[in-house]
Amino acid sequence: MNLRWAVLFMFLLFIVESTIVPWLIPDALYGRLVPHFVFVFVLYSALYTGRHTALMLGLFFGLLQDIVFYGNMLGVHAFSMGLGGYLTGLLLERKRSPLLMALSIIGFASLLYDSLVYLIYKVFRIAQEPYAYFLIDSIMPSLFLQLGFALAVYIPARRLFEGSGKPSAGQEE
Repeated sequence: MNLRWAVLFMFLLFIVESTIVPWLIPDALYGRLVPHFVFVFVLYSALYTGRHTALMLGLFFGLLQDIVFYGNMLGVHAFSMGLGGYLTGLLLERKRSPLLMALSIIGFASLLYDSLVYLIYKVFRIAQEPYAYFLIDSIMPSLFLQLGFALAVYIPARRLFEGSGKPSAGQEE
């Protein structure tokens, strides 16, 4: 089944984004540029397999990210990744998504993900800076990184999730 390979690849991607990618980030952008490559694959799973699979993958990898990296509050990234994957799958439940639509959905979902994490931290008074500063300083550079990665892995991700995907219109009945 292709979903098993996808989960294994997402786990390897989690390891790469947490060990190798921070070395590649320039010193001027360190702390501002945050890669969320696993979230991009959660969104690809939402686009090509369905919302429930994306919800489970988002909850699992978000909780893994909460445990490994963020000790302030557990569950913020799990909730945000799961919600982003579920809403993306719900939005495009029965539609085929070409490249431009997939990239725009991934861009909006990444913006939603980072904004939701910021707002939850703001509610519990962990984040101190205003949203406009955080948007320009952190969300936008990370958004461009996610979109570049999503563009680079569009074809392999589509092929990986194609076999375990949603039924087409002819297969539903």
